[in-house]
Amino acid sequence: MDRVSAERMETPGRRILYLSYDGMSDQLGQSQVLPYLAGLTGRGHRISLISFEKSSRSDAEIDAARRACDAAGVDWHPLPYHKRPPILSSLYDLLVMRRQAERLQRQSRFDWVHCRSYLPALVGLAMKRRHGLRFLFDMRGFWADERVDGGLWDLKNPLFRAVFRYFKRKESELLREADHIVSLTEQARRIMLERPDRAVDGPPISVIPCCVDFNHFRPVAGSRRETARNSLGIAAGQRVAAYLGSIGTWYMLDEMLDFFRVQLERDPGALLLMITRDDPAPILAAAEARGVPRDAVTIGGATRDEVPLFTSAADYGLFFIRPTFSKAASCPTKLGEFLALEIPVVTNGGVGDVAEIVEDSGAGVLVKRFDEPGYRDALDRLERLELHKDQARQRARIWFDLDSGVERYDAIYREAATDWNSSTSRGACEASE
Repeated sequence: MDRVSAERMETPGRRILYLSYDGMSDQLGQSQVLPYLAGLTGRGHRISLISFEKSSRSDAEIDAARRACDAAGVDWHPLPYHKRPPILSSLYDLLVMRRQAERLQRQSRFDWVHCRSYLPALVGLAMKRRHGLRFLFDMRGFWADERVDGGLWDLKNPLFRAVFRYFKRKESELLREADHIVSLTEQARRIMLERPDRAVDGPPISVIPCCVDFNHFRPVAGSRRETARNSLGIAAGQRVAAYLGSIGTWYMLDEMLDFFRVQLERDPGALLLMITRDDPAPILAAAEARGVPRDAVTIGGATRDEVPLFTSAADYGLFFIRPTFSKAASCPTKLGEFLALEIPVVTNGGVGDVAEIVEDSGAGVLVKRFDEPGYRDALDRLERLELHKDQARQRARIWFDLDSGVERYDAIYREAATDWNSSTSRGACEASE
């Protein structure tokens, strides 16, 4: 153990109020919240968690999240999520979150309020102003810009235009008044450092990507690959491209289907495996519209424990993301999961640090154009790719290793506000390069 690590372990753990709008019964909560919190409680921090759980989640899913929190020693306070009416439902949820946060503060007197994304950060900022808590803005992305880029907020509508302007003003306050900021990407960090509303002595910005549990996503072995293919009814020599996760707003389904259609021209027996809980009907309809036969697409959901096994059936991972301004702050979790499994990827640049990671790891190819010549070129380069699997996995650890992510959050929690300076931010970011 080095001197810095020894000093941190001697420092008492902090009392943390963790606020998340995402549910712990969601896949995102299970992969991108609970593993971090388990690691942080293991380092002596006492964490109270408030999250919003969807009514569509089953009792079994809620019970599983409860067991995970209990096992990690996390004091979990789930709240019901409301989706409608738009905007008003979110305002109501934030009011309920603020009331719960105040109740817990009276009981525990927290050191930090750790806020995952913008909506919880509004509560966190209020808690800092009222109680003097240190405020960690774990921003996750340029949220207001994402709503516009994704077509969710039409700025021609006066209501959405007003809401957008409100959140951009609040964004400036959050970035100015936070005691520490966490960004998912170096690209977003650079954008924030160049903002005209950032003070020279503004809060430090650490880069902590969406991490992966490398013990959970183990390299694909021959026996596990065979088991995965047998369970899915895939022939041993069949070429398989895999997509992992929900389609959502940002993933370019039509372009991915066009790419796969070019793959089918080369290998008529190829299969597109989509591991997702999304409704399969719209995906199959889109496939048919793009000239991809329905029998060339397999769609099915998977639990967190099943994801590594099913994904092991793939020859390569496939995902395209719309390269908009707001996506400079995005880090697709599936990229780290594919690389941890030692499965090469076909994807696109213009999204966070994706291009840098793919090129540095040597574990995939980037499409240069979203058209048939671009797809053929990418497939040619994929066929020529000399993948050094262990090397790619080790390079992926530099960005995505869960233990490293926990270490960086632990360092933030333990540092006194008076000790922070710009060198702290640079050190944390250099660790992610």
